[in-house]
Amino acid sequence: MTDTGKPKIFLKDYRAPDYLVDTAHLEFNLDPVRTVVKSTLAMRRAETAAADATVRLDGEEIELCALSIDGEPVSDQRYSVQNNVLEIFDTPEAFVLEITTTCSPARNTALSGLYISNDMFCTQCEAEGFRRITYYPDRPDILARFSVRIEADRKAFPVLLSNGDLMNGGGLDEGRHFAEWRDPHPKPSYLFALVGGDLTAVEDKFTTRSGRDVRLQIFVQDKNKDKCAYTLDSLKRAMKWDEDTFGREYDLDRFMIVAVDHFNFGAMENKGLNIFNSAYVLASPETATDADYEAIESIVAHEYFHNWSGNRVTCRDWFQLCLKEGFTVFRDQEFSADMRSRPVQRIKDVRRLWSRQFPEDAGPLAHPVRPESFVEIDNFYTATVYEKGAELCRMIRTLLGPEKFRAGSDLYFSRHDGAAATVEDFVAAMADASGCDLTQFMRWYSDAGAPRLTVSVDELGGEAVLRLSQLTLPTPGQRTKPPRPIPVSYAVIGAESGLIHNQGLAVLHDESADFALGKYRERVIASVLRGFSAPVTIENEMQADDRLAIMRHETDAFSRWAVCNQFWKELCLAQGGAMDLASAQTLLEKFADALRPGLRSAEDDPAFTAELLYAPSESDLSNEVGVWDPDKIRTARAAVRRELARLLQDDLKSLYLKLDDAGPFSPAADAAARRTLKNAALGLLVAGGDTSLAIEQARRAAHMTDEAAATAALAMTEGPERRSALDRFYDRWRHNGLVVNKWLSWSALAPPATALDEVRALMRHEAFDLKTPNRVRALIGGFAMNNPAGFHRTDGAGYAFFAEQVVMIDRINPQLAARLMTALEAWRRLEPGRRALAQDAVKRIASGPNLSANVSEMAARLLDA
Repeated sequence: MTDTGKPKIFLKDYRAPDYLVDTAHLEFNLDPVRTVVKSTLAMRRAETAAADATVRLDGEEIELCALSIDGEPVSDQRYSVQNNVLEIFDTPEAFVLEITTTCSPARNTALSGLYISNDMFCTQCEAEGFRRITYYPDRPDILARFSVRIEADRKAFPVLLSNGDLMNGGGLDEGRHFAEWRDPHPKPSYLFALVGGDLTAVEDKFTTRSGRDVRLQIFVQDKNKDKCAYTLDSLKRAMKWDEDTFGREYDLDRFMIVAVDHFNFGAMENKGLNIFNSAYVLASPETATDADYEAIESIVAHEYFHNWSGNRVTCRDWFQLCLKEGFTVFRDQEFSADMRSRPVQRIKDVRRLWSRQFPEDAGPLAHPVRPESFVEIDNFYTATVYEKGAELCRMIRTLLGPEKFRAGSDLYFSRHDGAAATVEDFVAAMADASGCDLTQFMRWYSDAGAPRLTVSVDELGGEAVLRLSQLTLPTPGQRTKPPRPIPVSYAVIGAESGLIHNQGLAVLHDESADFALGKYRERVIASVLRGFSAPVTIENEMQADDRLAIMRHETDAFSRWAVCNQFWKELCLAQGGAMDLASAQTLLEKFADALRPGLRSAEDDPAFTAELLYAPSESDLSNEVGVWDPDKIRTARAAVRRELARLLQDDLKSLYLKLDDAGPFSPAADAAARRTLKNAALGLLVAGGDTSLAIEQARRAAHMTDEAAATAALAMTEGPERRSALDRFYDRWRHNGLVVNKWLSWSALAPPATALDEVRALMRHEAFDLKTPNRVRALIGGFAMNNPAGFHRTDGAGYAFFAEQVVMIDRINPQLAARLMTALEAWRRLEPGRRALAQDAVKRIASGPNLSANVSEMAARLLDA
């Protein structure tokens, strides 16, 4: 067992706070080297606390300068500071606590608390960053009304922002100025935000359904003010959608977004003052792809939706993280589905779940949607909490129906507005509003792992019967898994006629059950998990011809895509010996025949047709095998893409030329869908060896979507055109940091034989900075997570490099280092030679000097499961 140096925290040990904070007034004297923070807290003892309870405040990387209660200095005998906790003894039942501390934003490379990014002050307080600003009871169930006064040099930091409403501002002596903000809504400390910098505001307004005008402001560097229009448009659409779909109206007179280059996350939902990674704010046709526009739309909506599902109703403790994140991911997925293609959005959501969350559920990092324990909560901002948490909300809606689900969400918000809630509170609101018993459903929150659903269709007495059974394998710390309710949406399809005879929902509550489908004159096929109605793996011994029938006749687009995706997987694995080559070739030709009609009528739904052309990634394919050899997977996947491109070459070229449009760029969903299909066809043609169209497109592209698609496709080849395309791209975009991130990520996908050398060289490149998370994720993360054959070298050099970088990054930014370690979550499934070398790398990380608790915990979980 690796010693993390910090105690493990357990959900079962939760205790309500002994002291509450009614109001918090903060005064900041901003200075990069030594910022002075004075906090004035109106505190009172909770009714449940003992009369002699001790006040405990959290603090980290700060210096205590002064401490007083009700205006009187606190003597040394009445307080102590140990292990980042300030304890104050013998306090009145209610009192005003004044604390003066200092911190150094310029030295804060962890990007947690108050730090500097490109000469701008900014904060990140979720989950436990506020304690790096001042001593405070830094837990989400302490809700206070905050007011803030900020003082700073006017010339260097002309814009001073915080949560809520601007109350006052003006000049001070010696070239300084101040701003005073007040947030009328009680909030936990993790939602506090502050920004100070030389920024320009791009503004708009939104009129709420009750007739209030809300001032919308996006703060960016002046050079970027022309790249905010889509973010503003996305925000206004999200505000309108939340009113229409969930009945949630915005509650302040101002909503602000600030773009920051150095950020550990995508964005943060601080009340009224969202801080965003600049990658998810800035967009223009010249510098952003359709995928970038789509990500901006989704993330802007996600953070805005948090205003209710996270801010107005927050978490009682960090074990309830899925309560705000899972619910809000579900909400942003529904928003994106309404803004674009609902079937394609569902496909993308499930693909993300399969590639990120299912491996987590099946490996040493598995944990329940609501964890039972943690050392560092930062390590549990995971796909399980976010993506699987969203799937649980979706299942509840499936079980209740849309109207009752909406009634449940309304009840949840009204019951817990201005309070800190639990998963039980959320599920109880859904049950009470619908009259549905969801007691058994709570197992989805408490038990890790994806249930394995076994499916068959039998005939009993002339009637077709759907037979379902479930089994969930053991996960770390959980050996036995009782049955959970699994909603299984299905359609009954005639094997010969292709008619959909019946459709419905079967809910499996027990280990196994039979469901009558009806009597039919022909053999029938059951298409199950329509719309992916539950996050389960499926075992279904269905013949290839029956699956092809589903591809042709199913009306549920997700089910058609899922069958197509399964063919991709089978064909790639067949190249590795899972099927004789003659049978594999026959199946490949049938698969090509099934795809061809869709390509010829692709303009009916181009975004969906594009999804059919994407082969599962090498990492996704590795999840389908018991023992993983990355070289074999890479070779097999390339062979299948090459042969399918040969079989479909004429159709792909015809489709590409038909969709190649030189008209003006529009980020609208229909235009983006056409470009997506065109570039999917291009990518498959390049995989087949024809690079001519991609080379030409890269040269003449009128916008980043086409230039990036062509360059990325060429970057994954092994010929001279790869280097030429990458060099040309960098020479053109070297001065645009966000675009350079794309270049780094493609460079990390170099051929396995040279990948490590190229990555090492790029770490010395002018474009790389180990202190910038976006750079690290693009290069080191891209190499370790998206180039399996290059990373998992048989000599272990990739692992040795990775371990060296993780230990180095840990000294700078522990959260970033810990997240990178998920690249090794599948080490136990590697073939024996690599497995031993990967394990040694994790051990080297675990034994590194002065490791953070973040990285130590991740190493312990990887090794001890």
